[in-house]
Amino acid sequence: MIKINEAIIVEGKYDKIKLSSIVDAVIITTNGYGIFKDTEKLELIRYYAKKTGIIILTDSDSAGRRIRGYIKGAVNGGKITNVFIPDIFGKEKRKEKPSAEGKLGVEGISKKLILEAFEKSGITSSDAVFKRDISNYTMYELGLSGGKNSSELRQRLQKRLGLPKLMSVTALIEVLNTMTDSAGLARLTAEIKEENNDI
Repeated sequence: MIKINEAIIVEGKYDKIKLSSIVDAVIITTNGYGIFKDTEKLELIRYYAKKTGIIILTDSDSAGRRIRGYIKGAVNGGKITNVFIPDIFGKEKRKEKPSAEGKLGVEGISKKLILEAFEKSGITSSDAVFKRDISNYTMYELGLSGGKNSSELRQRLQKRLGLPKLMSVTALIEVLNTMTDSAGLARLTAEIKEENNDI
């Protein structure tokens, strides 16, 4: 398992599952062409591109190339690293038949080849990773969800951290876990509450 600071963009949930067993990083799925209409997810990708940089790891077929090109154009700023998997023909175990072009996607590529693809792109392991201990319960305890003024408090937190305004609690938790831990979040939330007596 290697630790990577950059957020990794993959196409689907099975790619994310495969990658989660290889790298410790934020992994965002595009849900295939779903990214073309998902403005919230695109904002999240833009945020990561500016803050930590993003790694685009899509399949090697034409759909993967189209998604990669769209993200590169839509992000327009920040650090983008492209990681390419090799063209390997075959069929993923869970599928009845091969993809339209007959190539294996990220989920079907071996761990060794994925790690080699990262190395070729200059991506190496990083030690600067937080504990990732912020959960739904943490958010509730700190008043960031489930309370009368939770939405307002989250908005002020997001503004303070330079995060996109339109974010679900789930997306916010994912981002916060790359920036701080529960103790750091508690301190920051307390500061915001002190500054804003109305929440």
